[in-house]
Amino acid sequence: MNPVIFPRLTEKIQEARAAAESRRSTPSERRQRKSEQDIQARRYVNGVSFLAFFLSLLAGIAAAVATQSPAWFVGGILLGVYLLFALKVANQWERAVVLRFGKFQGLKGPGFFALIPVVDQITQLVDQRVRVTDVSAESALTKDTVPVNVDAIVFWTVWDAQKSVLEVADYLDAVALSAQTALRETIGRHMLAEMITERERLGKQLQTILDEKTNPWGITVQSVEIRDVKIPPDLEDAMSRQAQAERERQARIILGTAETEISARFVEAGDAYKDHPLALHLRAMNMLYEAIKEKGSMVIVPSSAVETMGLGGLSGMTALAQKNQTGV
Repeated sequence: MNPVIFPRLTEKIQEARAAAESRRSTPSERRQRKSEQDIQARRYVNGVSFLAFFLSLLAGIAAAVATQSPAWFVGGILLGVYLLFALKVANQWERAVVLRFGKFQGLKGPGFFALIPVVDQITQLVDQRVRVTDVSAESALTKDTVPVNVDAIVFWTVWDAQKSVLEVADYLDAVALSAQTALRETIGRHMLAEMITERERLGKQLQTILDEKTNPWGITVQSVEIRDVKIPPDLEDAMSRQAQAERERQARIILGTAETEISARFVEAGDAYKDHPLALHLRAMNMLYEAIKEKGSMVIVPSSAVETMGLGGLSGMTALAQKNQTGV
Protein backbone atom coordinates (compact mmCIF):
# COMPACT_ATOMS: atom_id res chain seq x y z
CA MET A 1 0.00 0.00 0.00
CA ASN A 2 1.15 3.51 -0.77
CA PRO A 3 2.68 5.02 2.38
CA VAL A 4 1.00 8.36 1.61
CA ILE A 5 -2.47 6.82 1.25
CA PHE A 6 -2.29 4.79 4.48
CA PRO A 7 -2.13 7.81 6.88
CA ARG A 8 -4.98 9.46 4.99
CA LEU A 9 -7.08 6.29 5.28
CA THR A 10 -6.37 6.09 8.99
CA GLU A 11 -7.34 9.73 9.41
CA LYS A 12 -10.62 9.14 7.56
CA ILE A 13 -11.43 6.16 9.79
CA GLN A 14 -10.77 8.19 12.93
CA GLU A 15 -12.97 11.03 11.65
CA ALA A 16 -15.78 8.58 10.89
CA ARG A 17 -15.52 7.09 14.38
CA ALA A 18 -15.57 10.54 15.96
CA ALA A 19 -18.64 11.50 13.94
CA ALA A 20 -20.44 8.29 14.93
CA GLU A 21 -19.58 8.87 18.58
CA SER A 22 -20.88 12.44 18.31
CA ARG A 23 -24.17 11.21 16.88
CA ARG A 24 -24.58 8.65 19.66
CA SER A 25 -23.90 11.11 22.46
CA THR A 26 -26.68 13.30 23.77
CA PRO A 27 -26.48 17.11 23.91
CA SER A 28 -25.95 17.09 27.68
CA GLU A 29 -23.10 14.60 27.33
CA ARG A 30 -21.43 16.79 24.70
CA ARG A 31 -21.77 19.83 26.94
CA GLN A 32 -20.32 17.93 29.88
CA ARG A 33 -17.42 16.72 27.75
CA LYS A 34 -16.67 20.26 26.64
CA SER A 35 -16.85 21.51 30.23
CA GLU A 36 -14.57 18.69 31.40
CA GLN A 37 -12.01 19.55 28.73
CA ASP A 38 -11.99 23.18 29.84
CA ILE A 39 -11.61 22.13 33.47
CA GLN A 40 -8.82 19.63 32.82
CA ALA A 41 -6.86 22.22 30.85
CA ARG A 42 -6.40 24.11 34.12
CA ARG A 43 -4.62 21.14 35.67
CA TYR A 44 -1.37 22.29 34.05
CA VAL A 45 -1.45 26.08 33.84
CA ASN A 46 -3.83 28.82 34.90
CA GLY A 47 -4.06 32.58 35.03
CA VAL A 48 -2.21 32.91 38.34
CA SER A 49 0.71 30.73 37.18
CA PHE A 50 0.95 32.66 33.90
CA LEU A 51 1.11 35.93 35.83
CA ALA A 52 3.80 34.56 38.15
CA PHE A 53 5.81 33.37 35.12
CA PHE A 54 5.77 36.78 33.42
CA LEU A 55 6.57 38.63 36.65
CA SER A 56 9.55 36.34 37.27
CA LEU A 57 10.68 36.81 33.69
CA LEU A 58 10.43 40.60 33.93
CA ALA A 59 12.19 40.58 37.28
CA GLY A 60 15.03 38.49 35.81
CA ILE A 61 15.37 40.80 32.83
CA ALA A 62 15.41 43.87 35.06
CA ALA A 63 18.02 42.33 37.37
CA ALA A 64 20.16 41.24 34.41
CA VAL A 65 20.08 44.75 32.95
CA ALA A 66 20.84 46.34 36.29
CA THR A 67 23.73 44.04 37.15
CA GLN A 68 24.90 43.37 33.59
CA SER A 69 24.83 39.66 34.44
CA PRO A 70 22.87 37.14 32.32
CA ALA A 71 22.65 34.78 35.30
CA TRP A 72 19.73 36.79 36.68
CA PHE A 73 17.90 36.39 33.37
CA VAL A 74 18.42 32.62 33.42
CA GLY A 75 17.36 32.47 37.05
CA GLY A 76 14.23 34.46 36.30
CA ILE A 77 13.30 32.04 33.51
CA LEU A 78 13.88 28.99 35.70
CA LEU A 79 11.87 30.49 38.56
CA GLY A 80 9.08 31.46 36.16
CA VAL A 81 8.89 27.95 34.70
CA TYR A 82 8.80 26.48 38.19
CA LEU A 83 5.97 28.81 39.28
CA LEU A 84 4.14 28.19 36.00
CA PHE A 85 3.70 24.51 36.84
CA ALA A 86 3.70 24.74 40.66
CA LEU A 87 0.96 27.27 41.35
CA LYS A 88 -2.58 25.90 41.05
CA VAL A 89 -6.07 27.30 41.57
CA ALA A 90 -9.31 25.35 42.10
CA ASN A 91 -12.74 26.94 42.07
CA GLN A 92 -15.08 26.76 45.05
CA TRP A 93 -16.96 23.75 43.63
CA GLU A 94 -13.85 21.84 42.51
CA ARG A 95 -11.48 19.39 44.17
CA ALA A 96 -8.06 18.48 42.77
CA VAL A 97 -6.97 14.84 43.08
CA VAL A 98 -3.18 14.89 43.63
CA LEU A 99 -0.83 11.94 43.11
CA ARG A 100 2.78 11.90 44.24
CA PHE A 101 4.90 9.47 42.23
CA GLY A 102 1.67 7.77 41.16
CA LYS A 103 0.34 7.33 44.71
CA PHE A 104 -2.67 9.17 46.05
CA GLN A 105 -1.48 12.13 48.08
CA GLY A 106 -4.71 13.95 48.90
CA LEU A 107 -7.37 16.39 47.74
CA LYS A 108 -6.49 20.03 47.19
CA GLY A 109 -8.71 23.06 46.92
CA PRO A 110 -10.76 25.05 46.71
CA GLY A 111 -8.65 28.13 46.23
CA PHE A 112 -4.91 28.63 45.75
CA PHE A 113 -2.36 25.89 46.46
CA ALA A 114 1.12 24.87 45.33
CA LEU A 115 2.58 21.56 44.15
CA ILE A 116 6.04 20.21 43.42
CA PRO A 117 6.36 19.97 39.63
CA VAL A 118 7.14 16.51 38.20
CA VAL A 119 6.82 14.96 41.67
CA ASP A 120 3.17 15.90 42.17
CA GLN A 121 0.50 15.52 39.53
CA ILE A 122 -3.13 16.58 39.37
CA THR A 123 -4.88 13.69 37.71
CA GLN A 124 -8.27 15.38 37.59
CA LEU A 125 -10.22 18.40 38.73
CA VAL A 126 -13.60 17.10 39.93
CA ASP A 127 -16.70 19.30 39.68
CA GLN A 128 -18.88 18.62 42.73
CA ARG A 129 -21.95 20.58 41.63
CA VAL A 130 -25.22 18.90 40.67
CA ARG A 131 -25.05 17.72 37.06
CA VAL A 132 -27.75 16.82 34.58
CA THR A 133 -27.51 13.93 32.12
CA ASP A 134 -30.25 13.12 29.64
CA VAL A 135 -30.58 9.48 28.65
CA SER A 136 -32.84 7.77 26.15
CA ALA A 137 -33.95 4.21 25.46
CA GLU A 138 -34.91 3.75 21.82
CA SER A 139 -37.21 0.89 20.76
CA ALA A 140 -37.24 -0.70 24.20
CA LEU A 141 -39.98 -3.26 24.82
CA THR A 142 -42.41 -2.87 27.71
CA LYS A 143 -43.79 -5.78 29.71
CA ASP A 144 -46.69 -6.07 27.24
CA THR A 145 -44.20 -6.09 24.29
CA VAL A 146 -44.89 -2.58 23.06
CA PRO A 147 -41.86 -0.76 21.53
CA VAL A 148 -41.40 2.68 23.11
CA ASN A 149 -38.83 5.46 23.08
CA VAL A 150 -38.30 6.90 26.55
CA ASP A 151 -36.35 10.04 27.42
CA ALA A 152 -35.25 10.69 31.01
CA ILE A 153 -33.17 13.23 32.93
CA VAL A 154 -30.75 12.17 35.68
CA PHE A 155 -29.64 14.63 38.39
CA TRP A 156 -26.44 13.47 40.07
CA THR A 157 -23.45 14.83 41.96
CA VAL A 158 -19.97 13.70 43.04
CA TRP A 159 -19.84 13.62 46.84
CA ASP A 160 -16.40 11.92 47.09
CA ALA A 161 -13.86 13.14 44.53
CA GLN A 162 -11.29 10.55 45.61
CA LYS A 163 -13.56 7.57 44.90
CA SER A 164 -14.88 9.01 41.63
CA VAL A 165 -11.32 9.15 40.24
CA LEU A 166 -9.73 6.09 41.86
CA GLU A 167 -12.64 3.63 41.66
CA VAL A 168 -13.84 4.19 38.07
CA ALA A 169 -11.92 5.15 34.94
CA ASP A 170 -14.47 7.57 33.47
CA TYR A 171 -17.36 8.40 35.78
CA LEU A 172 -19.15 10.47 33.11
CA ASP A 173 -19.50 7.45 30.83
CA ALA A 174 -20.21 5.19 33.79
CA VAL A 175 -23.18 7.30 34.94
CA ALA A 176 -24.60 7.78 31.43
CA LEU A 177 -24.36 4.11 30.43
CA SER A 178 -25.62 2.87 33.80
CA ALA A 179 -28.62 5.19 33.54
CA GLN A 180 -29.41 3.98 30.04
CA THR A 181 -29.18 0.31 31.07
CA ALA A 182 -31.33 0.86 34.17
CA LEU A 183 -33.90 2.72 32.07
CA ARG A 184 -34.20 -0.21 29.67
CA GLU A 185 -34.54 -2.68 32.54
CA THR A 186 -37.27 -0.57 34.15
CA ILE A 187 -39.17 -0.32 30.86
CA GLY A 188 -39.15 -4.10 30.51
CA ARG A 189 -40.71 -4.54 33.95
CA HIS A 190 -43.74 -2.30 33.45
CA MET A 191 -46.79 -2.15 31.21
CA LEU A 192 -47.28 0.67 28.72
CA ALA A 193 -50.14 2.16 30.75
CA GLU A 194 -47.89 2.34 33.81
CA MET A 195 -45.15 4.02 31.78
CA ILE A 196 -47.56 6.75 30.71
CA THR A 197 -49.52 7.34 33.94
CA GLU A 198 -46.96 6.58 36.67
CA ARG A 199 -43.85 8.47 35.59
CA GLU A 200 -43.05 9.74 39.07
CA ARG A 201 -43.00 6.23 40.55
CA LEU A 202 -40.80 4.98 37.70
CA GLY A 203 -38.42 7.87 38.27
CA LYS A 204 -38.07 6.97 41.94
CA GLN A 205 -37.37 3.33 41.05
CA LEU A 206 -34.68 4.41 38.58
CA GLN A 207 -33.15 6.73 41.18
CA THR A 208 -32.93 3.87 43.71
CA ILE A 209 -31.35 1.48 41.18
CA LEU A 210 -28.77 4.01 40.00
CA ASP A 211 -27.92 5.24 43.49
CA GLU A 212 -27.10 1.71 44.64
CA LYS A 213 -24.80 1.27 41.65
CA THR A 214 -23.01 4.64 41.78
CA ASN A 215 -22.55 5.06 45.54
CA PRO A 216 -19.36 2.93 45.60
CA TRP A 217 -17.96 5.38 43.03
CA GLY A 218 -18.52 8.38 45.29
CA ILE A 219 -21.49 9.52 43.20
CA THR A 220 -25.08 9.92 44.32
CA VAL A 221 -28.12 10.14 42.06
CA GLN A 222 -30.50 12.70 43.53
CA SER A 223 -33.49 12.21 41.23
CA VAL A 224 -34.59 10.84 37.87
CA GLU A 225 -37.40 12.39 35.84
CA ILE A 226 -39.15 10.65 32.93
CA ARG A 227 -39.41 13.41 30.36
CA ASP A 228 -41.23 11.75 27.47
CA VAL A 229 -42.67 8.39 26.42
CA LYS A 230 -43.06 7.99 22.66
CA ILE A 231 -45.00 5.13 21.07
CA PRO A 232 -45.30 4.12 17.39
CA PRO A 233 -47.69 6.30 15.33
CA ASP A 234 -49.93 3.33 14.42
CA LEU A 235 -50.34 2.36 18.05
CA GLU A 236 -50.93 5.98 19.02
CA ASP A 237 -53.71 6.23 16.42
CA ALA A 238 -55.30 2.98 17.65
CA MET A 239 -55.18 4.19 21.27
CA SER A 240 -56.74 7.49 20.22
CA ARG A 241 -59.61 5.71 18.46
CA GLN A 242 -60.08 3.43 21.47
CA ALA A 243 -60.25 6.42 23.81
CA GLN A 244 -62.73 8.15 21.50
CA ALA A 245 -64.95 5.06 21.38
CA GLU A 246 -64.79 4.77 25.18
CA ARG A 247 -65.83 8.41 25.60
CA GLU A 248 -68.71 7.95 23.15
CA ARG A 249 -69.87 4.87 25.08
CA GLN A 250 -69.80 6.80 28.34
CA ALA A 251 -71.69 9.69 26.72
CA ARG A 252 -74.44 7.32 25.54
CA ILE A 253 -74.69 5.75 28.99
CA ILE A 254 -74.98 9.17 30.61
CA LEU A 255 -77.63 10.24 28.08
CA GLY A 256 -79.66 7.05 28.69
CA THR A 257 -79.42 7.54 32.44
CA ALA A 258 -80.64 11.11 32.06
CA GLU A 259 -83.60 9.99 29.93
CA THR A 260 -84.54 7.41 32.56
CA GLU A 261 -84.42 10.00 35.32
CA ILE A 262 -86.47 12.50 33.27
CA SER A 263 -89.17 9.91 32.48
CA ALA A 264 -89.35 8.99 36.17
CA ARG A 265 -89.84 12.67 37.01
CA PHE A 266 -92.60 12.95 34.39
CA VAL A 267 -94.37 9.95 35.90
CA GLU A 268 -94.23 11.57 39.34
CA ALA A 269 -95.56 14.85 37.88
CA GLY A 270 -98.39 12.99 36.12
CA ASP A 271 -99.38 11.35 39.36
CA ALA A 272 -99.44 14.77 41.05
CA TYR A 273 -101.62 16.35 38.33
CA LYS A 274 -103.99 13.35 37.99
CA ASP A 275 -106.18 14.23 41.00
CA HIS A 276 -105.63 18.02 40.81
CA PRO A 277 -107.02 19.45 37.53
CA LEU A 278 -106.71 23.00 38.83
CA ALA A 279 -102.98 22.56 39.24
CA LEU A 280 -102.80 21.29 35.66
CA HIS A 281 -104.69 24.40 34.47
CA LEU A 282 -102.31 26.67 36.35
CA ARG A 283 -99.32 24.86 34.86
CA ALA A 284 -100.82 25.28 31.38
CA MET A 285 -101.38 28.98 31.95
CA ASN A 286 -97.78 29.38 33.13
CA MET A 287 -96.53 27.58 29.99
CA LEU A 288 -98.57 29.89 27.73
CA TYR A 289 -97.33 32.94 29.63
CA GLU A 290 -93.73 31.87 29.21
CA ALA A 291 -94.37 31.33 25.49
CA ILE A 292 -96.07 34.66 24.70
CA LYS A 293 -94.34 37.05 27.11
CA GLU A 294 -92.02 38.21 24.32
CA LYS A 295 -93.57 40.78 21.99
CA GLY A 296 -94.55 39.66 18.53
CA SER A 297 -94.59 35.96 19.39
CA MET A 298 -97.36 33.65 18.19
CA VAL A 299 -98.31 30.33 19.78
CA ILE A 300 -100.47 27.75 18.02
CA VAL A 301 -102.20 25.42 20.49
CA PRO A 302 -104.00 22.29 19.20
CA SER A 303 -107.74 22.19 19.89
CA SER A 304 -107.38 18.85 21.65
CA ALA A 305 -104.92 20.41 24.08
CA VAL A 306 -107.28 23.35 24.64
CA GLU A 307 -110.17 21.02 25.44
CA THR A 308 -108.07 18.78 27.61
CA MET A 309 -106.65 21.58 29.74
CA GLY A 310 -109.92 23.57 29.79
CA LEU A 311 -108.32 26.54 28.11
CA GLY A 312 -111.34 27.17 25.88
CA GLY A 313 -113.49 28.50 28.68
CA LEU A 314 -110.52 30.40 30.06
CA SER A 315 -109.89 32.13 26.73
CA GLY A 316 -113.57 32.95 26.35
CA MET A 317 -113.71 34.53 29.80
CA THR A 318 -110.62 36.57 28.96
CA ALA A 319 -112.16 37.81 25.71
CA LEU A 320 -115.45 38.75 27.49
CA ALA A 321 -113.56 40.69 30.13
CA GLN A 322 -111.65 42.63 27.48
CA LYS A 323 -114.96 43.42 25.67
CA ASN A 324 -116.56 44.78 28.85
CA GLN A 325 -113.55 46.95 29.53
CA THR A 326 -113.66 48.51 26.06
CA GLY A 327 -117.47 48.97 26.16
CA VAL A 328 -117.99 47.26 22.80
